[in-house]
Formats: sequence, C-alpha cells, structure tokens
Amino acid sequence: MLINTHNSWLLIIDVQEKLIPAIHNRDAVIDHCAWLMKVSDFMGVPMLVSEQYPKGLGPTVSQLRELAPKDAFMEKVHFSCVAAPQCDARISALGRTQVVIAGIEAHVCVLQTALDLAADGKQVFVVADAISSRDPRDVELAMKRMRSVGITIVSREMVLFEWAHKSDTTQFKQLSSMFLK
Repeated sequence: MLINTHNSWLLIIDVQEKLIPAIHNRDAVIDHCAWLMKVSDFMGVPMLVSEQYPKGLGPTVSQLRELAPKDAFMEKVHFSCVAAPQCDARISALGRTQVVIAGIEAHVCVLQTALDLAADGKQVFVVADAISSRDPRDVELAMKRMRSVGITIVSREMVLFEWAHKSDTTQFKQLSSMFLK
C-alpha cells in the first residue's frame, strides 16, 4: 500500500521543550519532523501536533511550532492520542484512512498511538528517521513491536516520493529542489 495525499495526514507526537533535551539524536528528530511538516504543507496534506501534558512538559519546540497551523495542536494526558477523547475526535474528523507518524517517545506515545490507530483500521506509517526516545534501544524495540502487528516503518524520503507519486510534474521538480538536496 502506498501513502497518498488524498487519504493520509501527518501526526507529530510530543516534540516538547522540556522533554526534547533527554532524547537521543534530538537535533535530527527536530530537523526531520520539520522536514516532514514542510513537505506535508507543500503537498496539502493535513497535520496534527500532539502535546503531552504541556503544563509540565512545555509546548512543542519552537522550530516545529512555527511550521504548524495554530489549530493543529492537541493537548493530552493519555499516552495514546487515540485514548484522549479530544484528540480522537480531531483524528476522526479528518476522515482519512492513512496516518504518517513522527515524534517522541518511540516506545511510549508513538507506539501506543500507532497501535491504537492500527486497531481502529487505519494504515499506519511510522517514520523511522523522525522518531526517537531517551534510550535508542527503546526505539529498536518499539519498531520491532510495531512491525510485528503490521504497522509500516518508512523513511522521510519514502513519504515524499509516495506523496509525489510521479516525477514528470512541476510539483515534483519543486519538491526535488526544496527537499532532496
């Protein structure tokens, strides 16, 4: 199954100010999430951004906050976005069957959200180069567990090329010059 722009949306999970300093490869995670957000915006793919208990963990890091529409943010206290009623309502309102997930922590909020979305019948694509945790071993375990239940692990470029679908368009030429350097 290919990811397409008409059925998919991007979910950035919990890349927050007070949590990010402890995250393995944090700068790469922020950069890769930002890259995905820019591609999503360029392609017209909707995005949502979750924040786990922002009173305690702070808001989404500013590099990402400025890339998301103001109405994209969802607060939660559940680890899974699907388990949080206000987030689940926003997800359902999108009416899309595919979700591309990036963010932190891979073995907690990313994993639980991915598992719940898959259980709800969504096609879930987790971007391996745009997720992390405090301990890289937890990322490996989370990816193995997600893969074992049919969640698809992808790279950022896989998402871009599948959203683009073909190379003979002006849109792809712009994508290439902007994001494939």
